[in-house]
Amino acid sequence: MSWFNRFAQHDTGHDLEHDPELARTLADFKASVHAWSDAAFTRPRAVHPAIIHRTWRLAAGWAMTGVLIAGAGSALTYEHHQRVEQARIAAAARAAEQQRQLAAQRARNEEDLMYKVDTDVSREVPDAMEPLAALMADDTTGSGN
Repeated sequence: MSWFNRFAQHDTGHDLEHDPELARTLADFKASVHAWSDAAFTRPRAVHPAIIHRTWRLAAGWAMTGVLIAGAGSALTYEHHQRVEQARIAAAARAAEQQRQLAAQRARNEEDLMYKVDTDVSREVPDAMEPLAALMADDTTGSGN
């Protein structure tokens, strides 16, 4: 008795020798399994290079991802550099404008000081010296004739 017969007898409680229909059904099943196995093992198999292409695609994808990340990082770095540079230029322009305003204020202060000194120094001639001042004025106008 084969192991299958013992298994069938133990599992179902039937003896295959006494049940010809069950024996025939199992024999057909066994034959179909053997036929399928033979067909599966004898058919030609092709090695698919998809794994190799997939590996290259995967590597290319990671490389492209790295390039994109590096590009985004460099773009952000460039943008930051541009903003810092614009801020530096704006600060320099503000400093130059403040220097110009300070120079203009100093010039106005100096002009005001000179005007005050001029008005303080130039006093009217005292009354006692008025005839002499008139004489001096006449000499300058008369010598031109």
